[in-house]
Amino acid sequence: MPRPDTIVAIATAPGRGGIGVVRVSGESVADLAHAMLGKVPRPRTATLNSFFSADGGVIDQGLALYFPAPHSYTGEDVLELQGHGGDAVLRLLVSRCLELGARPAEPGEFTRRAFLNDKMDLAQAESVVDLIDAATAEAAKTAMRSLRGEFSAAIHSLVEALITLRMLVEATLDFPEEEIDFLAESDAYGRLAAISAQLERVFRQAKQGSLLREGMHIALIGQPNAGKSSLLNRLAGEDVAIVTPVAGTTRDAIRQHIELDGVALHFVDTAGLRDTEDEVEKIGIARTWQAIAHANAALLLIDATHGEGPGDRDIIAGLPPGLPLVRVFNKIDLQGTEPRVEENGGATAVYLSAKTGAGMELLHRHLLQLAGRQHGEEGAFMARARHLSALREAGEHLALAGSCDGRVELFAEELKAAQVALSSITGEFSADDLLGEIFSRFCIGK
Repeated sequence: MPRPDTIVAIATAPGRGGIGVVRVSGESVADLAHAMLGKVPRPRTATLNSFFSADGGVIDQGLALYFPAPHSYTGEDVLELQGHGGDAVLRLLVSRCLELGARPAEPGEFTRRAFLNDKMDLAQAESVVDLIDAATAEAAKTAMRSLRGEFSAAIHSLVEALITLRMLVEATLDFPEEEIDFLAESDAYGRLAAISAQLERVFRQAKQGSLLREGMHIALIGQPNAGKSSLLNRLAGEDVAIVTPVAGTTRDAIRQHIELDGVALHFVDTAGLRDTEDEVEKIGIARTWQAIAHANAALLLIDATHGEGPGDRDIIAGLPPGLPLVRVFNKIDLQGTEPRVEENGGATAVYLSAKTGAGMELLHRHLLQLAGRQHGEEGAFMARARHLSALREAGEHLALAGSCDGRVELFAEELKAAQVALSSITGEFSADDLLGEIFSRFCIGK
């Protein structure tokens, strides 16, 4: 008899299609296959078969694929029935499986079983959803890197380095009179610096992957009539914002999504920032500051014919600390000057014309740099907010370890805390409620 832990779900998207897939996983798959197919198919071989109902009638005909444990996606016996892709026939197949003792799978339960059976770690499991949800080709490539385990391998490398250092440190705790000499003579701080540098590289790659996953949110800000709406129209390739010579035309945030070299960019054209008595414009300006607070970067539009003035400097002074800012000097066509990029003390200025398009390639290039391409990394990892938080936490503990002033006990505790933070990424130390939250966001059938 089938056992209650056998699960079933439709694994293809709802609606009509040429092919529909029903997936079954659990200890009773072989018994279920006998009842539905009249046999257990040869392992990992596509077999043409009729799918039988309880009275011996044929529900559908298609391919049956059997993957015996442990060599399957979930690590359990898995059966996939590939039939015609209509909702009615797929529901009939699921109903037949339920009659035979299977139960409906919960969202993400197949992948959760794969995680629990050590077929993949938690970071790889999360990348399954990222691959399905990828909105750009670059995001899909990055998700596949994480699914193949490259992100996990980088985390495991850091953890192994921490474990080695912890072994050296904790081996001295029985000899407290040697504490200060040990940290100096064993080059513990040198090893710590190398781990910190490695962590910083992984963090940059993860942050770049996070931008590929979520997209980069960029606020177009500036004084009225600087050309924000014209630039948005040029970036979008169509007239999505009203452009007039009347100051204060844009009263509310206008959002536009574009893809640039595989990176999703979310632009927000905001109301011009200035002192005003217009109540409606005041509301628009308040929403501008809200958009700035949630942005990953800001483009400050400046009229090149006037140059940067007190109003522009007031805007800069009000920006959140650490927000990447690019000064965009617009309307160079009125000056007759050539487009260019100027770097001065870490500040970047791009000179262009939103009206003619001159200099837009320079802006595109710099936007990609803001998205992380400037680091020359060999590739990004598809990271989530919790991954970045764990990497930051690990970095903070390593920094505290470096300031322990020879106190070996504190040094060892900070190393342990950094290891726990990193291990939470791959799921070695994860609470059940975290697992429930992660897998609940999967689609049913995956």
